[in-house]
Amino acid sequence: MAIVIGSDHGGFELKEVLSAHLKAKGLEVVDVGCYDTNSVDYPDIAAKACEKVTGGECEWGIVVCGTGIGISMAANKVKGIRCALVSNEYSAEMTKRHNNANMLALGGRVTGPDLAKNIVDAYIKAEFEGGRHQNRIDKISALEG
Repeated sequence: MAIVIGSDHGGFELKEVLSAHLKAKGLEVVDVGCYDTNSVDYPDIAAKACEKVTGGECEWGIVVCGTGIGISMAANKVKGIRCALVSNEYSAEMTKRHNNANMLALGGRVTGPDLAKNIVDAYIKAEFEGGRHQNRIDKISALEG
C-alpha cells in the first residue's frame, strides 16, 4: 500500500515526522514535497498529492500545511478526492469508517507530532463500513459534477 504525503513550508516538519512514522510501519511513502522550509504554495502540493491518489499510484494520502485548512480546501477541489481535516483520533477513525476519506489533512502548526501519529494510526486501523455510508459518498461524488 503506497501512501502519498505532501506539505507546504508550514507543514514540512510534521510531514517529515509522519513520513518516518509510516516507513517505520513498513509502508511505502511517496513524498511530493516540499523538501525544506522555503515558502511554497499549498495548492501546488495538494494537486501533486491528489494526482497520486486519483491516478491510482497511491491508495490514500496525507497533506499538511500550517493549519491544514488551506491544503484541505485545495485537495477537495480535485474530483475523486475526499479530504478530511482532522485534529483527533476519533475524527480520523470516523472519516474512514463513514466517509471513506482518501486524504487526511493536518495542521503542522496546530497538531503535535505524537497526536499526529496517533491520528494517522487511527485512520489506518479503521475500515470503511459501506452500506448506508456508500449512498452518502455517492451523493458527495454527484456534487462534483
